[in-house]
Amino acid sequence: MGPVRFDDDSLTRQRVKPGTVRRIVPYILKYRWPMALLLLVTVADAVITTTSPLVLKQIIDKGILPRDTGVVAWLCVLVAGLALVDGVAIYLQAWCSGRVGEGLVYDLRTKVFSHVQEQPLAFFTRAQTGSLVSRLNSDVVGARTAVTTLLSQSVSTVLTLVLVLAAMFYLSWQITVAALVMVPLFLFPAKLIGRRLQRIVRETMQLDAEMSSTMNERFNVSGAMLAKLYGRTDSEASLFSGKAARVRDIAVSGVVYGRLLFILVTILTTFTTALVYGLGGILTIHGTLQLGTLVAMVTLLLRLYGPINQLSSLQVTAMTAVVSFDRVFEVLDLKPLISERPDAHDLPGTRTPHTGRATARGKDRPLPGAKRPGDDGATAPDIEFDGVSFRYPSASEVSLASLESIALRRPERASDAWTLQDLTFRAPAGRLTALVGPSGAGKTTITQLVPRLYDPNQGTVRIGGHDIRDVTLQSLRDTVGVVTQDAHLFHDTLRANLEYARPDATEHEITEACRAALIWDTISALPDGLDTVVGDRGYRLSGGEKQRISLARLLLKAPPIVVLDEATAHLDSESEASIQHALKTALAGRTSLVIAHRLSTIREADQILVIDNGRVRESGSHDELLTAGGLYADLYRTQFAQQTPVTPDLDPDLSPELH
Repeated sequence: MGPVRFDDDSLTRQRVKPGTVRRIVPYILKYRWPMALLLLVTVADAVITTTSPLVLKQIIDKGILPRDTGVVAWLCVLVAGLALVDGVAIYLQAWCSGRVGEGLVYDLRTKVFSHVQEQPLAFFTRAQTGSLVSRLNSDVVGARTAVTTLLSQSVSTVLTLVLVLAAMFYLSWQITVAALVMVPLFLFPAKLIGRRLQRIVRETMQLDAEMSSTMNERFNVSGAMLAKLYGRTDSEASLFSGKAARVRDIAVSGVVYGRLLFILVTILTTFTTALVYGLGGILTIHGTLQLGTLVAMVTLLLRLYGPINQLSSLQVTAMTAVVSFDRVFEVLDLKPLISERPDAHDLPGTRTPHTGRATARGKDRPLPGAKRPGDDGATAPDIEFDGVSFRYPSASEVSLASLESIALRRPERASDAWTLQDLTFRAPAGRLTALVGPSGAGKTTITQLVPRLYDPNQGTVRIGGHDIRDVTLQSLRDTVGVVTQDAHLFHDTLRANLEYARPDATEHEITEACRAALIWDTISALPDGLDTVVGDRGYRLSGGEKQRISLARLLLKAPPIVVLDEATAHLDSESEASIQHALKTALAGRTSLVIAHRLSTIREADQILVIDNGRVRESGSHDELLTAGGLYADLYRTQFAQQTPVTPDLDPDLSPELH
């Protein structure tokens, strides 16, 4: 049975990159002391493996045949003692290889996870979640299994092979030479089948990743709801069945080729054993060879071909290890588009949300006179875009084909279109700047450049007069708070989701943030209060409740700059009224950049920027832009004029002290 073929054959036919084996060595050498102990007990195991047949020879020749019970007794005690020592050695082998293997899994997983976190947003929009999870699970575990097998078997196999051959030559060079003639017949099928198995291993990993991606997409709430609403549950089951069938078929191929290797080796071992029995039996009959020597030779022969068989399987295991490491290194070799310069400095006046102290390259130090925006007249920094042009990176810059769809029939063509072109504007400190414009104008891209989710291809983005490429990423992310339309919540408690902004927040601070976001009454009415689990992506809450939780999280963070993709765009009037009030608290005293879809937000803006085709077409206040009769006036007539202003009755007792 041949392996399953893919539409994009290059993904599974690709060769292991040169230097992969060399890159594995530093990860293993980190555990040099367990490896030294492993080498020591492996030597002991190999010596015992070779010694036991020689003791058996003495039992027959010196004890049984001469009828000397004393020799038989003490030699049998020696065999039992050797067995006990060998058991301890094998136990220590397992402990050492396990220590190294699991340590290797930990090192690779944590390194890959941290590296993936550094990738740009475009990476996550392209990569399949299941493929990424597969790299951290299947591939890393495959590397662990292969390496631990290699560690526990390679040294033992080679050493045992050498010692057994030496003992066999000592006992009978004729039988040993006859046995060695058969060795090449063992190695040839292992090499031939090993190449095929390496291809199968890579295909299996790709197919497992694709199937994992399908499960991740269909098992979350959004995917399950979409399938139900469109009546596609049967077709989804059929789709998954097809993918599972491909995994089954390639697994069958792997089992068949693996079993074929075992069958060939077993047949060759039987032929060789028959040869030794025949030749040794003739020599024993003619008195050239003692009976005990013949028995010892047969026992040693089995222990000779055991290591030879292991060498055959080690070749396959080594190939599996190299493929697994190669796929892990593929991810580690992706260079993050956003990186921190070695001489980066903190944004002046920034504070970590966890300690209330200024960041200083990983060390907390007090910032004299640091104040929160809005306190005692302190102002937040301004935002400036100076000649900014931007296009989204191509697939080759941010992703891997093996992390995307493996069924692409041809490479995706890169787009040369500019999303932003020579964009220049200033969002004044402590003021609300609204971004309006048609869909696809570049508004969301602007908000993603401020927290440096991307870097502009040309031009500069400044905060408080500082090029954001010159400041530390931690201080930038502490300065800028972002709330999107899709308020993401982790499958955890409300408390954990809120503390994500400030892990050291007190119960009082969390409560006050929730009051300011007008969500505390809802939370306090729940049986478990803040300890209520929100479900996958927060689906146990309504859209308005999730938005208010996200605003409460923002208030806990208390950033000087707030970036919003209008939080009320898809809410009902009651929810919108509540969130509009919460937004007043969230934006007070802060520099705000808001993608506006609601007339109520636009009228509150100190400055309106009309974005079209990646440029600022118009700017000014609501009344000024209406009077000008340009693009904003057209947008007002088509999008905003029919909206009913939301003017909720505000509760004067609600505490806005977190602003």
